[in-house]
Amino acid sequence: MTGYLSLILRLIIWFLLTANLSIANIIIGVTVALLMPGGPKSLGALRDWIRAFYEIIVAIPQAYVEAVEMIIYPHRYEEVTLERVPPGRTPGLIFLDVFLITFTPKTIVLRYREDGWYEVHRVQRRRNP
Repeated sequence: MTGYLSLILRLIIWFLLTANLSIANIIIGVTVALLMPGGPKSLGALRDWIRAFYEIIVAIPQAYVEAVEMIIYPHRYEEVTLERVPPGRTPGLIFLDVFLITFTPKTIVLRYREDGWYEVHRVQRRRNP
């Protein structure tokens, strides 16, 4: 089961990055997913993975909304904040967190710190008090 989850996760990320579901892209995606070396095989709790896939589903419409907001309204302010990594995250879940934060147009992860924090750059319409 672990191998299938890893393969599915890699394919989901591939299709989100390429935004192309043509036959050629599916073949390339499966090939790349199978050829990628496997990392440590320890998976987080099933609950964490289910929550991560839910966050992917939520992030897609959020990205479109943020993109339209940035087109309509100027976002002139920016800040760098620290976000705590949830405890007990596996490397795969940390990668997925970084991907989801960076997937939305208003945020990008600048750095993952080994002490359990993400440095996140955000653009905003108004300055926070």
